[in-house]
Amino acid sequence: DVVCRHSGDEFIVLLHDASQWDEVAATADRLLAAMEQPALVQGRELAVAASIGVALYPDDATDPDTLVRYADTAMYAAKNLGRARYSFFRAEFNSQLLATQQLEQELRQALLNDEFILHYQPQVDAGTGQLLGCEALIRWQHPQRGLVPPLQFITAAEECGLIGELGAWTIRTACAQMQSWKAQGLSFGSVAVNVSALEFRSHRLVEVITQAMGEFSIQPQELEIELTESVLMTDTDTTQRIVERLHGLGLPLAVDDFGTGYSSLSYLKRLRPSKIKIDRSFVRDLPGDDDDRVLVQAIVQLAKAMGIRVVAEGVETDAQRALLHNIGCDTLQGYLISRPQP
Repeated sequence: DVVCRHSGDEFIVLLHDASQWDEVAATADRLLAAMEQPALVQGRELAVAASIGVALYPDDATDPDTLVRYADTAMYAAKNLGRARYSFFRAEFNSQLLATQQLEQELRQALLNDEFILHYQPQVDAGTGQLLGCEALIRWQHPQRGLVPPLQFITAAEECGLIGELGAWTIRTACAQMQSWKAQGLSFGSVAVNVSALEFRSHRLVEVITQAMGEFSIQPQELEIELTESVLMTDTDTTQRIVERLHGLGLPLAVDDFGTGYSSLSYLKRLRPSKIKIDRSFVRDLPGDDDDRVLVQAIVQLAKAMGIRVVAEGVETDAQRALLHNIGCDTLQGYLISRPQP
């Protein structure tokens, strides 16, 4: 890529091989973040901000002069919108950006206003129906839109850097709830908390968990960390170190959505999770689908041989429950038992 001074305080950045507008948006975000860092000049800290305009070749223009002029127009649009931001020359990209920025702003406000809540979905013994634990699931109690499910805001929270705060809030809130249940003499087994890929790679994760467990007097067997296969299979050295630190705290590890991420099973040997959760897509068509039945049976047998417990997600019928119990599945979770509850 090329960066050059155009005139006065204006610079041009030429990006090669940026085929998608969101790739360009991500680069603009990084530039803005870098510009926000104070510059030390003769012992004084100086704050600098930038406004960025974006034009795309060949969609917006094919000659250099027009491309620069369009980018300049977009830059002044960014300034008019409040500076220290970026704007595309094409209106449809800006409308998508504005919607994303609005959501990010609302998320920040939601954290300040304590608008998030946790619902808990029970997990029961496949044979006896005894409560073994539950999964904590975040919801956004939006003042206008009502109860917003995580699929509609988690990605935005990751993109705007709020996922760490949201994850820390989830862990603390789940631990506080466990303390409250114990004070009431209620038996709840263990509570599973989902951790996203970005949270998991943060070195603050173990610190956040340790502090919450200490503050609310939570025992290791009462809290469970859920990760997806894709998290466990990326950046394996870092993953291994963080998993070892979690094991060091005595925390059980569960693999969520098992069977949907990677074909490699080496991480089961390397990371030794205490549970795997069979994804609902394999459970949905049971007992009628022969392929799903064979796959689920194979997963259960593999897990049993390695001393790993198996949870089936998305259980909705008695026929599913009966089959899963018969083939050796330990734990059930789904609407047949209960929807997530506040």
